[in-house]
Amino acid sequence: MAIIGSYRKGKTIDTLVDQAIEGAKAGASGVSVEKLYLVDKHIEYCRNCMACKNDDPGKKMAACVIADDMQAIYPMIDEADAFIFGTPVNCGHETAVMKTFIERIVYVFARPGKWPIQGCPEPRTTRKKKAIIIVSSGVVPPILRVFCDEATSLLKDVCRSCLNASVVGSLYAGAVATRGVNAYLDKANQLGRKLVT
Repeated sequence: MAIIGSYRKGKTIDTLVDQAIEGAKAGASGVSVEKLYLVDKHIEYCRNCMACKNDDPGKKMAACVIADDMQAIYPMIDEADAFIFGTPVNCGHETAVMKTFIERIVYVFARPGKWPIQGCPEPRTTRKKKAIIIVSSGVVPPILRVFCDEATSLLKDVCRSCLNASVVGSLYAGAVATRGVNAYLDKANQLGRKLVT
């Protein structure tokens, strides 16, 4: 499942995710990918009602009380074997639509755990999954990624603590306004191959 947090289709993130998908399909037979554009969906903000967090910890997915497009997305996430997360970094962070999506999945797919602090999320599923993360910046080059990429660490944490997905690699496509996207196409393709091996 490819989850796109970009506001612009056909641009950097979309192109790099497509390359990762091509790599995944070339790396293993029978790979099918559902590509989800978050901007096309009606996703409301989390209300902090705690219905999901307080739901039966034995359920594979907790119930969310908000009736929007996430209700159809939750089963897709549950059924996926692997994830490709793609988002530009705006002000050093993931886009607002990606953050809204993340807030809506945390306790649907996690239950309150005991480590490192009582109540922190731990995956409801025992099924092991994989993920890759692709982020881009128009201005900041890869050598300065540490100053402009909080998105990757957040997504890694969500994969670990909620989706039971190990992140097998990430790509930071930096300074694309001057370097262009072509410099990162092969890396995205290789990342897709790594996801399925």
